[in-house]
Amino acid sequence: MKSSVTLYVDADACPVKDEVHRVAMRSSLRTVFVGNSRLRLPDDPLIESVVVAAEPDAADDWIAARVAPGSVVITADVPLAHRCVEAGARVVTPKGRVLDAGSIGLALATRDLLDDLRSAGATTAGPSPFGPRDRQMFLQALDREVRRAAHDLAGTGRRPPPIRPNRPSR
Repeated sequence: MKSSVTLYVDADACPVKDEVHRVAMRSSLRTVFVGNSRLRLPDDPLIESVVVAAEPDAADDWIAARVAPGSVVITADVPLAHRCVEAGARVVTPKGRVLDAGSIGLALATRDLLDDLRSAGATTAGPSPFGPRDRQMFLQALDREVRRAAHDLAGTGRRPPPIRPNRPSR
């Protein structure tokens, strides 16, 4: 039996749970929401909720131990994203940024720099507020990465064609 794409969601404080659910249902994808507390999720055989210990990084450890090529991870946690990219998974942040082998190093360096600045007492700007444009960017990125993960599993070695927005003809 051929494997299919699995979505893993770092669910604690994830602002796009409803969007992930809609994509999962539309594409019939197994989806695993992982968090430190019980989540209210739709009753669906494709949706799974995993509650891990309240220890720091317990959800990250659970996800990182299970991802592989064909997995798509939704997380804003850069160290978790790094572990997932190393395992061959695709990673999308809730704001629609794709973290891959080409971008994860810079993301880690930026995170570490900001942590060092905050530790030294500097005030840094937090993330911008989450808005409708972020949801749109997330949905586009998730659709694209699900398609790419399916191609990873198919072993074609080729990237699927990009999704192009519909434009009126001239």
